[in-house]
Order: sequence, then structure tokens, then C-alpha cells
Amino acid sequence: MFVLDGQLARETIAIGDFPLCRLLLMNDANYPWFVLVPRREDVSEPFQLSVEDQRIFWQETTQLAEKLKDVFAADKMNVAALGNVVSQLHMHVIVRQHGDAAWPAPVWGKQPAIPYLAEQVAAIREKLALVLAEDFCFGEGDAAGA
Repeated sequence: MFVLDGQLARETIAIGDFPLCRLLLMNDANYPWFVLVPRREDVSEPFQLSVEDQRIFWQETTQLAEKLKDVFAADKMNVAALGNVVSQLHMHVIVRQHGDAAWPAPVWGKQPAIPYLAEQVAAIREKLALVLAEDFCFGEGDAAGA
């Protein structure tokens, strides 16, 4: 049974689900920073996914990055799966813009997180609703975790 890592649950806002991955928003308004987590039990590396799940994982990552680049007018998309702190497999998909709070450095640890206001999360959900595929299902709430 899939269970979201506790740290991810505390630091993110659930947006919804692709066929394979849960889509989360990092609760940091400094950047449009999303996280994809395959809903599979005990997976910490991409190669631990089945061949079909690997294909879907990269497809969902690519689809999301492409949509976010357009919707948020990104200068650069940062896509990374590190897992040094949270071992559960997850892919960071971060919209970067020249002059953002960490540009041109990586976003990790550069600025204290600024939690989103409910209105900001609602606006992000509205933007995503315009571009995400029919196979994406939005979650009910926008509370952290879930």
C-alpha cells in the first residue's frame, strides 16, 4: 500500500494524481516547485519500478515540466531526483526564472520557505486545470500533506 513519506507530507500541498504519480506542490512560494511521487510501495530508485512504470514516470515528468514551462513562463526547468534526505522516490520539477530568489543557484537551502496563502494555491490549481491532461485527477483539498 502506498504511503507518502512523512517529510513530503509535511512540506507539500497535495494537488492530485496522474495515473502513476501523486502531484505535490512544495509549500514554498519562492518558486513554483512541484514534486511527483510514484504511488508504489517501497521504491527509492527509478530502476526499482517496473519497465512500464519507468516509462510512465518519465512521461508524467516530461509532460508536467513542459506544461509548467509554458504556464509559468519559465526561463529554465530544473528536474531532479535526489533522495538523499527523503528516500521515497520522488521527482522535483521546479520552475526557474532569471532573478528568482535563488537564481542561478539550486533552490535547496537558499531562502527560507514562504508558505503559500490559500488564494495562491487556488490560483495555481486554476492554472494547472487549464493544461493538465484528462488523465489527471485533482485532489479534494489543498491542505498540507494529504
